[in-house]
Amino acid sequence: MFRLSAFADEIGPDPAEQLAVLKSCRIRFVEFRSIDGVNVLKLSSTRLAEFRAMLLGEGFGLSAIGSPIGKVPIDEPFAPHLDLFRQALDIAKQFDCPRIRLFSYYPPTAGWTGDWAPHRSEVLDRLRAKVELAEKANVTLLHENEHNIYGDRPDRVRDLAATIASPLFRSAYDAANWVFCGYDPVEGWNLTEEFTTHLHIKDWKTPKPGAGPGHGVLAGTGDGRLEYSLKAAVRRGYDGFATMEPHLRGGGPTGGTTGPDLFPVAVDAFRTLMQACGGSEG
Repeated sequence: MFRLSAFADEIGPDPAEQLAVLKSCRIRFVEFRSIDGVNVLKLSSTRLAEFRAMLLGEGFGLSAIGSPIGKVPIDEPFAPHLDLFRQALDIAKQFDCPRIRLFSYYPPTAGWTGDWAPHRSEVLDRLRAKVELAEKANVTLLHENEHNIYGDRPDRVRDLAATIASPLFRSAYDAANWVFCGYDPVEGWNLTEEFTTHLHIKDWKTPKPGAGPGHGVLAGTGDGRLEYSLKAAVRRGYDGFATMEPHLRGGGPTGGTTGPDLFPVAVDAFRTLMQACGGSEG
């Protein structure tokens, strides 16, 4: 069963507009990344409280805190970043949300050779420190495969989850990110399925060589092979979130843009694909 959610900031920065569009799409969950153009971890306590009241008043919940935790170079000092993670845990508690999205670090700022092997232990140590705090708070950490981090390759995502071996460290599967990074999304699914408890719904079309970096497209119309992962999820009895992140008008390291006009189109396309793959919505 798929519970639909959304990175609502792809609709626009205004939270009132975000929720209005989601209500029109019959979606009642938000993956909280930003409002007012401000990242969730940079919002004031007052604004966080106001947004929480807005969510409750409109009957919305959160699927996850869409934090940028782990999107820093691996050689930056760890203590300040761990403090930022503690802040993310506090926000998760404030919003009664037991899930936080995170990443597994950018390459070092100096001396980068393209080889992650010398940095693997540091990546794991830092993630384990976060997992220990998350276990105390009973919060699940969802590692997203993302461009230019340790976990931007299927075998390394599997390595992280299998080595950390905590039920509260799971994978968020993003097929479009595999395509963007040059990996086969089917291989990405097959290597990480057993750890995957969260889906980000974004498809990506790779153009012919020399024609640019590609672009976000409606679910099922790109190279993300979403029908493969959705059918596999249905076969195993998937019961979790499918979070819309269409990137139809572009995207980058801090998020994407779809707009209030195209977001409902993206939702309809995913619902059609989900049903064709045998999935049901809950």
